[in-house]
Amino acid sequence: MAVSERRASAASRVFLAFLGAVVVITALLVVLLSFQAEATERSQAEALTLAVARTIAEMPEVAQAVQSGTNATATAELQPIAERIMAETPIDFVTIMTTDGIRLTHADPAEIGKRYIGTIEPGLEGHDLTEEASGTLGPSLRSLVPVISEGRVVALVAAGITLGSVGSAILRQVPFVIAVAAALAAVGLLAAWLAGRFTRRIAGDLPASAVRDAVSSYESVRTLGEALRAQTHEHGNRMHTAVALMELGRTEEAIELLTETARSSQELVDRVVARDGDPTVAALLLGKAAQAAERGVEWIVEMQPAIPRTALGAVDAVSLVGNLVDNAIDAAAAGPEPRWVRVSMAEAGDGRIVLAFSDSGTGVADDIRDRIFEHGFSTKPAGADGRGVGLALVRAITESAGGTLELAADPTTFRVELPAQAAP
Repeated sequence: MAVSERRASAASRVFLAFLGAVVVITALLVVLLSFQAEATERSQAEALTLAVARTIAEMPEVAQAVQSGTNATATAELQPIAERIMAETPIDFVTIMTTDGIRLTHADPAEIGKRYIGTIEPGLEGHDLTEEASGTLGPSLRSLVPVISEGRVVALVAAGITLGSVGSAILRQVPFVIAVAAALAAVGLLAAWLAGRFTRRIAGDLPASAVRDAVSSYESVRTLGEALRAQTHEHGNRMHTAVALMELGRTEEAIELLTETARSSQELVDRVVARDGDPTVAALLLGKAAQAAERGVEWIVEMQPAIPRTALGAVDAVSLVGNLVDNAIDAAAAGPEPRWVRVSMAEAGDGRIVLAFSDSGTGVADDIRDRIFEHGFSTKPAGADGRGVGLALVRAITESAGGTLELAADPTTFRVELPAQAAP
């Protein structure tokens, strides 16, 4: 049992979450760097082939050789030039050809005199061309540039690098990619270890569910405290008013005020408590009535009589109801008049319990509907009331109990469906 709890501890889950993030990010980085390396090498290869082809096309001896004699004499003059350039640069082939596409030079002398394999039409029109094509040396990136003399195209120059050479250049980038990925993984693993260690210092070896229970307990105490404070404040104001009226000799008005207060409270008590439900939640709803009144929000409670308790414990029930009521009161108070909050609890046809929390607020924007249940997300200002814990905790409590949580609009309604408490 101890081993099971350790494996499911909050610290272990934090470590595994960080570790998973590190693995995913590292893998994405490796893929990104690989694509970047390939794109960079291809771009450099294209730039190099174009630069070399242009350089050769501008050499005076090239135009002179193709115009002064036969193809054979042109080859005798130009092949040594092509071979020197291929030897001194990463270029795999330099093909100087006639305007008919007949090769005058080639990396394989046996191919000289044969027709060039590739596109030559743009060159004949005086334009440069860079393309990927398959020739006698296999797939390659090559650039074609016209040789222009006295305003007309007299020959063409093609310089190319095979894709095999480009691939070899990419492979030379692999150690760098691996080094970056390893460094990122090391930093990520350190962060995961530190996060797990920090969590363990706070939560020890408690399972994640126990940590969630602790947060739920804190939220329960907070929301009950706010409800009791509001109720005490309201009752205090009415008592002070009644005492002042009696001191002024207006006893009948004082009695009427106290009677009305007692009658209103009793009606709410009758609606909330007169059922076989959770007395803690009933007390919370009574306190929230005063909190709503403080903020000018009409408080409506609709409780079906004789419905069973939910499967939630008292702490989780108070945390769930309190957070949803707080959100509803906040939304209603910030919205236009009339301002109201309606809380209902009823038994569904399948024996499950349905709780609904509706308000008159302006609703939840479409662009954040999928984010409001994320831990840490809040539309409230940063501070004591903007923790981004409430709805995330409500979802966690609901799901752990085997229930469902839905958000509807017009009016904004959070609908919670929970299983009933099992019969003893």
